[in-house]
Amino acid sequence: MTGERPSPASMRRDYTERGALLEAELAADWRTQFAAWFDEAVELGLPEPNAMIVSTATPEGRPSARTVLLKEYDERGFVFFTNYESRKGSELTANPYASLVFPWFPIQRQVLVTGVAERVSRAETEAYFASRPRGSQLGAWASPQSSVLPDRAAVEAGLAAAQERFGDGPIPAPGHWGGFLVVPETVEFWQGRSSRLHDRLRFVRTGNGSWAVERLAP
Repeated sequence: MTGERPSPASMRRDYTERGALLEAELAADWRTQFAAWFDEAVELGLPEPNAMIVSTATPEGRPSARTVLLKEYDERGFVFFTNYESRKGSELTANPYASLVFPWFPIQRQVLVTGVAERVSRAETEAYFASRPRGSQLGAWASPQSSVLPDRAAVEAGLAAAQERFGDGPIPAPGHWGGFLVVPETVEFWQGRSSRLHDRLRFVRTGNGSWAVERLAP
C-alpha cells in the first residue's frame, strides 16, 4: 500500500546492509549527530523515538532505571520533567550522576549518555507545564509519584481532589514538579553491524571544555 511504513524487520535488513558509523562521516559535535539520528528515527515512524531509559543511583550506589520521555535537547544537554519527590527525583537530588539510553532497536542504533543532572529554571518548568494537556497537569498534582498506595482508589481520590481544587481555572506547576537537564560528559553513538562487530563512536568532554572522539571496541 502506498505510504505504508516499512516493517521493523525490513528496517533491520536495510540498516544491517548499509549500516556503518565511520569517523569521517561523524558530525563535528554530538548535538548535530544526535539531531540527525533522532530526526531519522522520527521519519521512519519508530514508536516513541524520544523514549529514553534514565538510570540513577542512591548515594550508596544502588541503581534504578525507568523509561522517561525526552522533552528537549540543545547544546546544554537533554531535558525531561518529573516529580522531584519521586524516586528518580530524590536520587538525582542526592546523587546527580545519571545515564540515558535511547534504544532505537528496529534500526540497530543506540545513543548512550552519561552526565550530571541539574534542575532547569522555574521559568522553563512553568513554560513547559503550561503546554501540557489539562489531564497531565491534574495528574502532576494528583499523584505522589513513587509513594506506596493502598489501592487504585487512592489514585482516583487524588485526581478528584485536584479537580475540585482547580475547577475550570488555570493549573499552575506544582512546586515539587519540574525539569532536569542532564549535562553530558560522554555521548556514545552505537550502530549495529553484522557479526556483532558494531561501530561505537563516543564524544568525550575534555578538561578544557572541548570534545574528543573515541572509537570503542564492539
